Amino acid sequence: MSDDTIRLVTVGRILRRRRRLLAVLVVVGALVGYGVSVLFPPRYTASASVLLPGPWEERELLTQVEIATSSEVVGKAADSLRWSGVSDKELRDRVSAKIADGNIIKISGTADSPERAQRLSDEVAQQFVTYAARIASGTTDPDGATGPEALRQQVKRTNQRITDLANAADPGQTVESVQARTELEKLRTALQDAMQKLDEADPASSRAGLVVMGPAPRPAGEAPPTRWQLVGGGALLFFVLAVVGHLAAARVNRRLRSEPEIAAALGSALLGTVDVPGERRAHRPKARGVRARLRRLLGVDTRWDLPVPQSSGDEAGRRIRYRRVCARLRERRPGARRLLVVVPDGDEVARRAAGQLAEEAEGDPRLRVVEVPVSRPLVPDREGESGAVVVLSAGAWTAEELTGVAEACADGGHEVVGVVVAGAVRARPPGPARRSPEPHVTAAGVHDHATGGSA
Repeated sequence: MSDDTIRLVTVGRILRRRRRLLAVLVVVGALVGYGVSVLFPPRYTASASVLLPGPWEERELLTQVEIATSSEVVGKAADSLRWSGVSDKELRDRVSAKIADGNIIKISGTADSPERAQRLSDEVAQQFVTYAARIASGTTDPDGATGPEALRQQVKRTNQRITDLANAADPGQTVESVQARTELEKLRTALQDAMQKLDEADPASSRAGLVVMGPAPRPAGEAPPTRWQLVGGGALLFFVLAVVGHLAAARVNRRLRSEPEIAAALGSALLGTVDVPGERRAHRPKARGVRARLRRLLGVDTRWDLPVPQSSGDEAGRRIRYRRVCARLRERRPGARRLLVVVPDGDEVARRAAGQLAEEAEGDPRLRVVEVPVSRPLVPDREGESGAVVVLSAGAWTAEELTGVAEACADGGHEVVGVVVAGAVRARPPGPARRSPEPHVTAAGVHDHATGGSA
């Protein structure tokens, strides 16, 4: 698993073999999401639209968006609303603006009720229009008039003065009076043309008339994330984290899977591989205590990353494999009368394989089966045995654990003669062939348990 590419079949195996654990984690994630929704009260968002007439460039629209959410505009809105317990900074965090299609700026306000959200967005939009008009007129003082507006007023007074001068001129038809009135009219026309060109050249003249496009509609539902979104998000988050955690654990898994690696870790030769008919309880450790029962209830007492057992032949074919292993044992230890079979404690597949191997040996040599805990391995001292044979299943133990078993064998005076790797297979429906007995009922093999501290 650590060297394989993660495939959909791997995810499917997690979903199938860890469905109870995943279901519990999904429920826990949903409860966490619900708790978060309780801590954060629901929010409602209303939006008001402001139309900006005339041609606008994108950067100019972005400037208007910044003005709509500026402290000046939001501060004026806060003074008008006078909400207790809400500061200007907090109110500014609840206001946002964005550019919509057609030179429209949408101003959104968020509050703890639909009514307050509607009032907030409407007030900010109105304050924005007022402030933008003051900027376009060249002043931020509502009581003063400077810039282009003051110039227009001055031109208006000048035109009135020209009219007064024309009326005061000699009404006669003298050449001097006609020339004076003509010059005054030319001056009036020039001033009007200049003001018209100024208005056409000044973009503020056509952009000061921002329009609020009606009141903001009252929100009918909560603003995201809603309570149900938090519940669903929590459930999804816990589910994804559980799957990713399983994949990460499988990626860093250091358990040995190939026969050469297992043999190298034990420092001996591989005698062969044997098949054991798979059973549901074959990979389940014996439940002891509340913790073990809880693990069984959640379905985490068995390995999920073990491959699906392959189909096996009949019992006769499986027994041939055991006989060949026994033959190799006799070749490596000719004349040996007794051998010790070491099985890691908790490896049910290896334990059943050791029992079948002891039966097939038929006393030549006689095999004594012992189970050794890999955490603190202790092998019985030598009692006439000519060596030890380690039987284990692939993908269950790390190189450090197997090295500890080999060292325990050496401390007990046993040389590791060989290694037998057992694998679970799917057996065919039982027929007339004789079934393989359990190790505790074999006549030729002797089954012991080795316990104790480290050697």
